[in-house]
Amino acid sequence: MSITDQSTVYDELLDLFTGTANADRLRDFRLSSDKQSRLDLLLQKNRDGQLTPSDHAELDEFERLEHLGRMLKARLRRKRDE
Repeated sequence: MSITDQSTVYDELLDLFTGTANADRLRDFRLSSDKQSRLDLLLQKNRDGQLTPSDHAELDEFERLEHLGRMLKARLRRKRDE
């Protein structure tokens, strides 16, 4: 999939989620304490240079989801300000 195709898919998902979701729930979303602890551990292992290939893949997935969450929240802010 090209970068352009990925952008289009993200835009479609963002429109779907921000068009039908409860804006307050999206805006206030935080990781559970277990997931946040796991992320913190992976980030520490990354700083220490101790990530395994599996850890690296897991951290990459956290980063992709964090990016999606930020994009959702930005889209919600734009919709609110329109």
